[in-house]
Amino acid sequence: MEQKECDFSPMKAELKEHLQKLIADMQQSLERLDNESQCLLGRFEQIRREFAYIESTAASYYLNCYLSSFTDKYLDISIGVQHLSQRRHGALIVIQRNDGLDSLITPGIPVGAMLTYSLMESIFFPGSPMHDGAVLIRANQIVSAANVLPLASVFVGEEKLGTRHRAALGLTERSDALVIVVSEETGKASFALNGKLYPLSTGGTM
Repeated sequence: MEQKECDFSPMKAELKEHLQKLIADMQQSLERLDNESQCLLGRFEQIRREFAYIESTAASYYLNCYLSSFTDKYLDISIGVQHLSQRRHGALIVIQRNDGLDSLITPGIPVGAMLTYSLMESIFFPGSPMHDGAVLIRANQIVSAANVLPLASVFVGEEKLGTRHRAALGLTERSDALVIVVSEETGKASFALNGKLYPLSTGGTM
C-alpha cells in the first residue's frame, strides 16, 4: 500500500495544547519552588497525570499515522478498540506491515473478510470460538483469527506481563508488525511496535 503523509490535524492540535499546558505548569512549579511555604508534591502528582495523558494521546496519534500507510480501515480499528476497551473484552490485533509473518505465526482460523469494527468486535466477544489468539489484518482484510504468536519474556523491567502483552511484544521483536492489545482485566489498550509497548487513549476517537 502506498505510503501516506501523516495528517491528523485535530489530534495534533490537542497534543500541542496539552504540551503547552504542561510546560506552563512546570514553569509555574519551578517559580514556586523558591517559596518554602508551598509544598509542590500535589502539583507534581498533577503533572504526572498530565504527562500520562499526553503520552497516551501521542501514542494514539502515532498509531493512526503508522496504520494509515498500511490500511484504509484504521478508523474501523480505532472504533473497534474503543468498544472492546469499554467492554473489557480482551483482544490481540496484528496489523501486518512490510515483513511477512507466515514463519512467525501459528495459523488459526481463516476469515478472509473485509475489515469492519463490528466483525472485529464479534470475533473477540467472550465465548466466541475465535476470541482466543490474535486477529491478523493485512491491508483492508481480516485474514484470519485465533492465531498464536511467539511470546516475549515474562517480565519487562519489573513489570510482569500477561499472555496477550507477551505475544504482542514477542511478534514485534521479530518483525515490523504493529500489534494492538486490549486487557480483559483492566480494559486498557496499548500497542506494541519494535518490541516496546505504548499506552493508548480510548476516551475518544484514537
